[in-house]
Amino acid sequence: MKHVSILVLETSIPACLVDPRYMFTAINNFLKIANLQPAFSVKLVGLTEEVKLHDGLISIHTDALLKDVKKTDLIIIPALSGPIQTAIKKNTDFIPWIIDQYKQGAEVASLCIGSFLLASTGLLKDKSCSTHWLYANEFRTMFPDVILTDDKIITEQNGIYSSGGATSYWNLLLYLVEKYTNREMAIMASKFFLLEMDRGSQSQFMMFKGQKEHDDLPILKAQEFIENNFAARITVDELADTFGIGRRTFERRFKKATTNTVVEYIQRVKIEAAKKQLESGRKNVNEVMYDVGYTDVKAFRDVFKKVAGMSPVDYRNKYNK
Repeated sequence: MKHVSILVLETSIPACLVDPRYMFTAINNFLKIANLQPAFSVKLVGLTEEVKLHDGLISIHTDALLKDVKKTDLIIIPALSGPIQTAIKKNTDFIPWIIDQYKQGAEVASLCIGSFLLASTGLLKDKSCSTHWLYANEFRTMFPDVILTDDKIITEQNGIYSSGGATSYWNLLLYLVEKYTNREMAIMASKFFLLEMDRGSQSQFMMFKGQKEHDDLPILKAQEFIENNFAARITVDELADTFGIGRRTFERRFKKATTNTVVEYIQRVKIEAAKKQLESGRKNVNEVMYDVGYTDVKAFRDVFKKVAGMSPVDYRNKYNK
């Protein structure tokens, strides 16, 4: 039997406590119906017997105190709410315990932006990690030594797991169920909870806002120029000349400020504009392609699929009524 410790953090998202508990106990029930032994012993673990969340509107009563849990097999770090730095500071007492348990052989899984607390342990150094796409830039700034794969639903490396944004943690829970039990139980859970199995990317849900939380003014102006002229054929040389910066210096500063190359940024701006038209407009894919500055159907389709995780036609069929 696997011992699962769901951490009741200060400022936890309540669903990220309740849902994992529900998932693992449901699997135990499925096994019981099949006359098999339960697979999981699940406990809500906190620093106190009661943790108040959402400004005191919700109270979570823990099953065990952190200091009393000497050994566990799987640690679930729930998503946090509120300002990230504040949330991490409120939960620093959990960090040494997580590190110690991992060294003893426990596996660790973070849900959504619980990844920030996981990364604060140092266990993710030089490892891959997923998080909510909206927080990707903040994560990269805070943890430059972590390899953020912000398009992935699930990452796994050396017994450390992470999930993408919001409800994608259900896919990580399914993944863990399959790992600790079998495929049959995972399929049963997917049907019971109405979950799509083996979903690998959150790209189709990502909205590109541009990375502007930096103080390089010429690069900010270049970003605004790209966003205001996305339908034009913009080259790196033209941008560098426009803002009076040598090409190599311009490319280096642009990548440092935005984490994207200039070409990647231009592509993402164009595809974001295309997505909006495909979601709500009446134009066909070719018309949208021309509107955002592409003339080559294959090139547009390839870039769109790379950025959005599906073809323009599939995207339009999915989101346009």
